[in-house]
Amino acid sequence: MRQRSRFVASTLTLDVLCLVVALVAASLRVYDTVAPTQARLLAGQNPRPMLALLVLGVVFGSWIALRVIDPALSRPSYGHALLALAIAIGVVAAGSVLLRTYFSREYVVVTLLVWVVLALVHRGVRRTTPWIESMVVVSDEPYLVEDLAAAPHARVVEVLDPSGGSPDGSLPPDLTLVVDLRAVLSDDMASFVSSSTLAGLEVRPMSQAYEDHTQRIPLVHLAEGWEISVPLGRRAVYEPFKRAFEVIATIITAPLWLVLMVLTALAIRIDSGGPALFTQQRTGRDGRPFTIYKFRTMVVDADRDGPRFTVKDDPRITRIGKFLRSTRLDEVPQLINVLKGELALVGPRAEQVLFADQFQEVIPFYRYRHLVRPGITGWAQVNSGYADNLEATIEKLTYDLYYVRHMSPWLDLSVLWRSAVTVVSGRGAQ
Repeated sequence: MRQRSRFVASTLTLDVLCLVVALVAASLRVYDTVAPTQARLLAGQNPRPMLALLVLGVVFGSWIALRVIDPALSRPSYGHALLALAIAIGVVAAGSVLLRTYFSREYVVVTLLVWVVLALVHRGVRRTTPWIESMVVVSDEPYLVEDLAAAPHARVVEVLDPSGGSPDGSLPPDLTLVVDLRAVLSDDMASFVSSSTLAGLEVRPMSQAYEDHTQRIPLVHLAEGWEISVPLGRRAVYEPFKRAFEVIATIITAPLWLVLMVLTALAIRIDSGGPALFTQQRTGRDGRPFTIYKFRTMVVDADRDGPRFTVKDDPRITRIGKFLRSTRLDEVPQLINVLKGELALVGPRAEQVLFADQFQEVIPFYRYRHLVRPGITGWAQVNSGYADNLEATIEKLTYDLYYVRHMSPWLDLSVLWRSAVTVVSGRGAQ
């Protein structure tokens, strides 16, 4: 998308310009000169490595933040600047320790402080004018068009009937022609699409535009599932690194979550008695069942009448269970499943075996969500509410398949970031 590319480039450019201003302002404040390289320093004190670390940290941090927090990038986010600041601090701190070179704490603090203020200001100004991709859609699938039109960074100007006549004249150069390749085009419409392509207008398949703007997979546009498995195969090199990161992160944070587990278990026993942990058979990678560990949030023997969906204000949920679900603390024991290799930190939700078998029978392509390890959190969880019926399950599948198709470090970091925000804000699952 040209609009998205220009948006990313302009935001990164403004961040760099803000950094230049911040470097000069800090230099005038600390060294009383425009550049630290012109300052009168002691012999052997070279400010260039410090400058290089600041530039590397801010530019790298800004780029990472643009990739991670909001893949759709409908408008600049203040979180971009704050995450970039955290990354820049980490780069500068690590670099100064490893290089053991000249380092002015005052200069670094002033530079980063001025930069983050300017970065927040230009984001605040640009938030009033988010980028929008205006498009003319050729499709006879109204529900897909409605989803596309509802996306915050898409504007459907007109919908054309694939079997109808072509519009009068050409499209304006700033419009994108989105074509549903599943539809049968009339001769006039096919000629119009071909002419638009030859004229240099941006022409995109409906499936691609839908996927880019909604971060979902349109199931009706899948043929036999290879559209999911082939891209995943190309990303196979990422899986060992993903697994290594998850194990290292889980082990490093073990002292924290083990203490949290003990305190939570005590709270559950005091609140409702009975066992603190809850185990259940779930469907894992390649459809293999495994035993998942969670804190019990319902009354004892809540499934004595058979498994069923959790609904809003479910009477089976205990007092402490409601809090654990809203903060997602009930999922902390699943870190044990991560260490065992049964779960990932990020991936499709591990469904109950009975439900997974039923869904696979009635929902096309459901089994493709099992091509990767299920996760404690996932793309569907941070984008859609709890699924308590077949329709909601299909909607979540569109997000799960998007994750399987696009699994990457950037998408995983985005999910982890948004999950952390959900935990802090208290907007958890049912």
